[in-house]
Amino acid sequence: MEFAEGRDGSAGDALAAGAASAGDAPAAGAGDALAAGVAAALERLIGLFRSLSPASGLSLTAAATLATLERSGPCRLTWLAVREGVTQPAMTQLVARLQEAGLVDRAPDPDDGRVVQIRITADGKAVLAGRRAVRAERVAGLLDRLSPDQRDALAAALPAMDALVNARRAEPVTSVH
Repeated sequence: MEFAEGRDGSAGDALAAGAASAGDAPAAGAGDALAAGVAAALERLIGLFRSLSPASGLSLTAAATLATLERSGPCRLTWLAVREGVTQPAMTQLVARLQEAGLVDRAPDPDDGRVVQIRITADGKAVLAGRRAVRAERVAGLLDRLSPDQRDALAAALPAMDALVNARRAEPVTSVH
């Protein structure tokens, strides 16, 4: 089976000419084609995500860092830098800006008083909630343009998308949490 991109650039359900029927075994490279299709779709989704994100003065990296802190709880700056894929000096600067804005604070590690943990504040959670609400409203407008079958397909894909994200999160982080 070959995964093909649709004419509009979507990674739709198009199967290339001569694709295997439901009863045939998958062709060699089907996993590679799926991976390429998913990667291309993610690229377009990131663009959509950026366009749907409200102008709040937060970069996507800052918003992602707040979301990570909200999900994971307090953590060390080194762990946060590795998780977000930035250098420790860059994360140090970002955390300083977030702290200055009142969106995060620093607290002693309960297990090791020499270590400081970064945690999201109530204001940080409120900013994230506001961004999510605006984005959800904008997504609702886009969903209204889709057919019921397309909306059903998106709903059916949500568990697989969560599994993909969780598979990435399950990868080891090379620093201590």
